[in-house]
Amino acid sequence: MQYNLKHLAACSIFLLLLSACANNDSTKPAPVNDAGLTLPDGFGAQVVADSVGTARHLVVNDHGDIFVKLNDVKDGKGILMLSPDKNGDGKAQIASGFGDYGGTGITIKNGYLYASSNTSVFRYKLNQDQQVIDPQHPDTLIYGLIDRNQHNSKSIAFDDAGHIYVNIGAYSNICQVKDRIKGSPGMMPCPVLDSAGGIWRFSADSLHQTYGNGIRYATGLRNVVGLDWNKEGNALFVMQHGRDNLHDFFPDLYDQKTGVELPAEAMYKLHEGADCGWPYIYYDQIQKKKIVSPEYGGDGKKEGGEKAETPVVAFPGHLAPNALLFYTGNQFPEKYKNGAFVAFHGSWNRAPHQAGFYVAFVPFKNGMPSGDWEIFANGFAGTDDPKSPGNAKHRPCGLAQGPDGSLYVSDDAHGTIFRITYAKK
Repeated sequence: MQYNLKHLAACSIFLLLLSACANNDSTKPAPVNDAGLTLPDGFGAQVVADSVGTARHLVVNDHGDIFVKLNDVKDGKGILMLSPDKNGDGKAQIASGFGDYGGTGITIKNGYLYASSNTSVFRYKLNQDQQVIDPQHPDTLIYGLIDRNQHNSKSIAFDDAGHIYVNIGAYSNICQVKDRIKGSPGMMPCPVLDSAGGIWRFSADSLHQTYGNGIRYATGLRNVVGLDWNKEGNALFVMQHGRDNLHDFFPDLYDQKTGVELPAEAMYKLHEGADCGWPYIYYDQIQKKKIVSPEYGGDGKKEGGEKAETPVVAFPGHLAPNALLFYTGNQFPEKYKNGAFVAFHGSWNRAPHQAGFYVAFVPFKNGMPSGDWEIFANGFAGTDDPKSPGNAKHRPCGLAQGPDGSLYVSDDAHGTIFRITYAKK
């Protein structure tokens, strides 16, 4: 009898060890990939919400609740809170909606949910579960920012020193006397830059601030929808939307192919006082030079902007980068740690073949790019050759990191929220 008990104990230990080995991370199945996206080996994507509205930027709290900023209010609500899957169907549930304004920016910092309209930034106090305590009465942090309908999203980012950074896009293509009119010259100096065309910095804690309470942190930026603070480099990085109409306005200087590829969609590392050169110059990623804009006397070859910032990464033109996220999670492989994801929304002016509609990745080391960029997630458009943005099924707009290290992507065309996970065998 004693022998049998020992034998059974040994068998039990063996079975427990066998079970542990069978369930370790190296043998777990790859994640479900039913969203129709093309991803690197070991990654999967699921649709966690659909048809929620014009989903711009988004943020995920520590409990997995997703806050989505809508560009246009839906049923009187501009912010939706989606709770994690509770019934096993893989879908998040819309738990609440609040905020009677459209816009783009949204994030969580220091116990508050921050969200922006096209003129203001508001904050909502969170409880210990990171739920909004009083959704009907937010604090007004910043107000009175210029909105002239063009490039008007007030995207936001925070550093760790008590500051909030706000994009105020230029209400102009290239600061012409008559905007987007062929033959109209560029204005010198550009009057737009006094209140737009740059990044403004404000206090993250003071209420009722406007231009006079902040500083123009960086200028010469036509429009920045995607921006994020890099903790390793202790610096703000931004993605600029490059100018339009080079071929349309100057066909003798730029053929159609060149007009499609130029200028670069540029990633900049900023510092206080930085000037990125708009509207006087643009960055040519083919020549790898800062080139004088033709409205200011350029010919496609003349260099300028000696004191202007040089991009740290230059992407092809007219892809419309709408989100920038530095990945700090532990779920993805090591190559992605502290690297940058960029959501390209897809543009309207690469005719006859539009491009973008994907999420790219840029490796970083010690706070700076350390390798070539690559396409990380593709297939959002649902077609290999969208003739116009309207042909794209989905248009990536926002990026957020979940508490488990998964990556969320919002789409403002169909209102879809994607969740990308990794679990390679």
